[in-house]
Amino acid sequence: MTTVSMTLNGKKVSAQVEDRTLLVHYIREAQGLTGTHVGCDTSQCGACVVHVDGRAVKSCTMLAAQANGAQVTTVEGLANGNELHPVQAAFREHHGLQCGFCTPGMIMTAVDMIERYGANLDEKTIRHELEGNICRCTGYHNIVKAIKAAADQMAAMKTAAE
Repeated sequence: MTTVSMTLNGKKVSAQVEDRTLLVHYIREAQGLTGTHVGCDTSQCGACVVHVDGRAVKSCTMLAAQANGAQVTTVEGLANGNELHPVQAAFREHHGLQCGFCTPGMIMTAVDMIERYGANLDEKTIRHELEGNICRCTGYHNIVKAIKAAADQMAAMKTAAE
């Protein structure tokens, strides 16, 4: 057994887990946060994407021990109280979700993408960046619209703050 400690959604957490425990299982089982989904178990679908030290990673491909001491953010950590993160709000507004299973991973991937590209995102780039995330319900059209709208809004907010 290994003691794994990290800052999860801004809160210090710690738990003893088996050495082979994946980060996705640590988050869901040891910490009780079920927004991060286990989809394919082969790192193909992207439903398990979280941010580790500010970078999007598939939590089914990382051991919990590898995240020891890291800052980890899940979809539950994006909102500010009752105020949705702009990406979450854009997914709701632009119907960027259907069944919702892929949504947490899509949102976490989108936040990472927007942080890297800012308002310079176009449809081609968004679609390329989403290649590691699978949605079985949509043709991705509304997901792409939501990400572009969120990128534009976040860029406008950043400009207004400066």
